[in-house]
Amino acid sequence: MMAKDSKTGVVGTTISMIFLLIIGLLYAAFTPNINPFETWMHTRKDDEVFGVEEPLNSFFKRLVKGVDRIQLETTGLSCHSDVHSEVCVANRPVIVDKSALTVYVPSNEAQVEYKVQPYARKEDGTAMKAVTPVQILHGNISNPPACNFSYNIPAMIFSSGGFTGNLFHEFNEIIIPLFIMSRSFRSQLQFVITDFKPWWVSKYERILSSLSSYDVINSVEKEGVHCYPGAVIGLKFHDNLALNSSDIPGGYSMFDFKQFLRESYMLKMKDVSNQMGKKPVLVLISRRKTRKFFNEDKMVEMMEELGFQVIAATPNQTSNLDTFSGLVNSCSVMVGAHGAGLTNALFLPAGAVLVQVVPLGLDWPSVNYYGGPASEMGLNYLEYKIKPEESSLIDDYGPDHPVITDPMSISLKGYRASRAVYVDGQNLKVNLVRFRETLVEAMKLVGGSTPSN
Repeated sequence: MMAKDSKTGVVGTTISMIFLLIIGLLYAAFTPNINPFETWMHTRKDDEVFGVEEPLNSFFKRLVKGVDRIQLETTGLSCHSDVHSEVCVANRPVIVDKSALTVYVPSNEAQVEYKVQPYARKEDGTAMKAVTPVQILHGNISNPPACNFSYNIPAMIFSSGGFTGNLFHEFNEIIIPLFIMSRSFRSQLQFVITDFKPWWVSKYERILSSLSSYDVINSVEKEGVHCYPGAVIGLKFHDNLALNSSDIPGGYSMFDFKQFLRESYMLKMKDVSNQMGKKPVLVLISRRKTRKFFNEDKMVEMMEELGFQVIAATPNQTSNLDTFSGLVNSCSVMVGAHGAGLTNALFLPAGAVLVQVVPLGLDWPSVNYYGGPASEMGLNYLEYKIKPEESSLIDDYGPDHPVITDPMSISLKGYRASRAVYVDGQNLKVNLVRFRETLVEAMKLVGGSTPSN
């Protein structure tokens, strides 16, 4: 009996020690005052690695390849630049001095300085004038500033400057590049936004909160020194409204991005086939300044005669993504002249039809900004190229002017000259007989039928 009691006591002591060890580990994991530079662990939710824990460094490694990855592993910092964007990735503790917009990456290396404009439109000087550079000091730094705020998640620093205010550029140069860079972190990171615009953050609150579980930080407010276990400075650009899945951690595609948008905005319709048997809904992007339709009322009348339920969306409606995304998602067809409003096609269900009216002189941007990307969005694409007599430019310049007969000669004068004429100076009066053929084709693509006449 005595031996049995002794053995029980030993077992009990062992269990108690294990219990205390587990409590200690749980405390270390969840207490808010842990050292932010400790190994950061994260459970990925990808099906193929569900439940597998990985150190933070593995997430950073996925953002770089080849010599850039070697540099990251060797020095703790890798900076890469191409024609569109520049990105720096630090997989070791960083110190972010917001008041000076400087990122310190201490190491034993000789000190090197970089300047990054964290916006994916590097080739456009006009856009980059509105993007403040972030200074990065890497190496043996004497007397780095002390931390005022410490975090156990990495930072992602980007700008809301550039061409914000234009839906196409907001998605093209910030939202999609941000998805590319941050999605694999599974919301366990914090956005530090330079050139902070409160209205922009409010406009995209659903997207930002879906990509990060933490409040965004304004680089101007809450000044001080913020310390993170790593950071990404800048955004990677792939192509216009496009994702190159082979160059993205996790291999995300446009299909995945659209699914992400559906989840963020709680969109109901995934595929246009869900609307079969119902009257197809067509949304017409109604413009009020340039490239507007002079005969819009007649266009709507014809669309309704063909069997569409028509919604003419005004700029006031399209500006609120929280509501307009849901309206677009309920539609089978979108029609509009080339312009930023067509970016809302991202919210269309798969199998829907995008009909782009191509103004005079805008063939290239029409194809490259919307025509090409439409198929990657899972949409059917139709275009209606206007003839000179359907453009207001023929009244302004006459039928024999190079503006009408040779748009390329105007483009060769430079972007500003071309934009002034074809983007800012043109309105449209669509030939209803010819345009009707395009809409009949759109109706067929969504499984509807049109009157036989």
